Amino acid sequence: MARLSGLQREVLSLYRKCLREARKKPVEARNNFKDFARTEFRKNLSVSKKDFAAIEYLLRKGHRQLEMYSSPGIRNIAR
Repeated sequence: MARLSGLQREVLSLYRKCLREARKKPVEARNNFKDFARTEFRKNLSVSKKDFAAIEYLLRKGHRQLEMYSSPGIRNIAR
């Protein structure tokens, strides 16, 4: 298996954090959080691996969203 670049590792790390955070949510809402994360990552599959500015922007946006949805007050998410 090929070695991953730093940005690729960051993207995978963010994805894992999103899925871990979904496990902390109420049972009935977990699938909504997982589906939301999967959808957001799939939306950006077409971004070129060489478009570092776009990837870094999306990583920052993803971290902000994760921080917001990690709040204990957020109990569910609309699709």
